[in-house]
Parts: sequence; C-alpha cells; structure tokens
Amino acid sequence: VQLQASGGGLVQAGGSLRLSCAASGRIFSINTMNWFRQAPGNQRELVAAVTGRGTTRYANSVKGRFTISRDNAKNTVSLQMNSLKVEDTVVYYCNADVIPVGSGSGQFNYWGQGTQVTVSS
Repeated sequence: VQLQASGGGLVQAGGSLRLSCAASGRIFSINTMNWFRQAPGNQRELVAAVTGRGTTRYANSVKGRFTISRDNAKNTVSLQMNSLKVEDTVVYYCNADVIPVGSGSGQFNYWGQGTQVTVSS
C-alpha cells in the first residue's frame, strides 16, 4: 500500500491550495484518513481527519478555513485550504488507516511523502 500526495506549492497569504492524496495497492478498505503537518523542530500535528463514514474533525487553528473530504471509490483524500496564513507554511503529510487485502482484517497505518506548502506575506 502506498499513499501519494500532491498539490503543495507557493501561494500568497489569503489564497487557496488543494492537497490531494491517493492510496494505491491491495486495499480492502480504508478507515480514517488524515492530514498532518510538521514544521522543522516540531512534532507532527493533526490538521484534519475524516472517518470512513465521513465524520470530520479539525485542528482549532484551521477550523473554518480548511475542508477535508474523501472519495471512497477512488481511495483519495483531499484538503482544501482557504484563507491561507504565513503560519500555515510547513510540510503536509497524508496518513491513513488501511486494511490491506489478505490481512485478516488487520489495520495498518500508512504515511504519504510530504508536500511543501509555502504561504508568502
């Protein structure tokens, strides 16, 4: 199972970016899908999460600005980021709890590669 993230880049403060992450491989099902972010020297923090049933939760710092969504048919998760601030400048990582085919319902946690988001003032 692999997670492939895309969509990072450079944007001015107040602008928008959309991150996407696609899970591929022998996947039976995916439970919670998440976006984390990590600044240099800091711990990785949860930005947003969406369960298999579509329940979402957000870090207080992004509530009202970011929206997480998923497409279960395509095994993808997206993060729409609006009203971006300079302090949103970090590397973002997608993450998912996956039940691979043949795992006997065992769930495993996978990470995608990071994607850099840079917000200029």
